[in-house]
Amino acid sequence: MKPFPPVRVVLLALLLLGPAAAHAHEIEVAPGAVDGFAGWVGEGIRHILAGADHLLFLFAVLLVGGSFRRILLLVTSFTLAHSLTLGLTALGVVTLGARGTRWAEAAIAASILYMALENLLLRRHGHRAGLTFLFGLVHGLGFASVLGGYGLGADAVPALVGFNLGVEMGQAVVVAFLVPVLRIVQRRPRLHSRVVRLSSIGLAGVGLYWMVARAVG
Repeated sequence: MKPFPPVRVVLLALLLLGPAAAHAHEIEVAPGAVDGFAGWVGEGIRHILAGADHLLFLFAVLLVGGSFRRILLLVTSFTLAHSLTLGLTALGVVTLGARGTRWAEAAIAASILYMALENLLLRRHGHRAGLTFLFGLVHGLGFASVLGGYGLGADAVPALVGFNLGVEMGQAVVVAFLVPVLRIVQRRPRLHSRVVRLSSIGLAGVGLYWMVARAVG
């Protein structure tokens, strides 16, 4: 029996993620259930690893990331941006109501769709650091919607620091796993081209589905 091509496995996984995680930022832990700084770190790790939209956005960016130095720049710009809006929103400088949160989540899905389309249509991506920063600002609003749902009160600062640290730790683990795999694929241009094309088609489909589902509530 002929083995199922890996690129088709990736595409199938992306398409199955769509209906399963259309609303990725719903709180699954009761407010006040997180215990101490370490608990917030753990909650940040749990959220980024369960946050398919953030991970798929990173995947879309890194598919054509290029050199290690460039990948570091892209990941850093994303990290700085979402940390900024996470902090501003969690501390009450920026406020989002239910409608604003819904549109922020739709914009997160749109960021996946846009990056996937760029992968398919553009050959050069020299502008991506700035674009990743801009989209990172939107992703930070998604993180903040989760953090704000706990009713932080006087614990806002330690919760913010711990949660953000956990998010960065989880993100670092994913990037550390993903980058070497993509670098190996990049050494085989034909395979890399197929992986980028088919994965981006799947990413575009998931992003479009999430964007519509979230926009209509």
